[in-house]
Amino acid sequence: MHIVNTIGKQMITKIKTDKGDMSLAFYDTDAPETVKNFKKLVEDKFYSDMIFHRIIPQFVVQGGCPNNNGSGGPGYSIDCELEGENQYHDRGVLSMAHSGRNTGGSQFFICYNRHHTKHLDKNHTCFGKVVEGLEIIDKLKQGDKFSIITE
Repeated sequence: MHIVNTIGKQMITKIKTDKGDMSLAFYDTDAPETVKNFKKLVEDKFYSDMIFHRIIPQFVVQGGCPNNNGSGGPGYSIDCELEGENQYHDRGVLSMAHSGRNTGGSQFFICYNRHHTKHLDKNHTCFGKVVEGLEIIDKLKQGDKFSIITE
């Protein structure tokens, strides 16, 4: 998905891995504050050289912990945004991980499928989707490195 920056140049946000790249689209209307937070962390290079610390086959691929073990975040929490039309978990959806309502910050997950993730609807904020390179999630292993960048 393309993001327009302040000078009108189109930018593409990608999750870069050794297995390939995944291009992202964001739910700006349905989860504006979550998207804003994520984009700011990308701009600040927060997501450089991290690992996918949690992979549960047929459920989720999770990353975004600065400690690379699921215990950390950016030093603050953001509120959940659960009212938009796109608040359902399906293959390729990006969603904010948290340890309880309104405790998310930087950890996110990508869903493998709808069947095993529909119980997360209206509990975790869906804020985007992988729109190119979705097959990469099937190749990832726990501990694989990634960076999120804009081009």
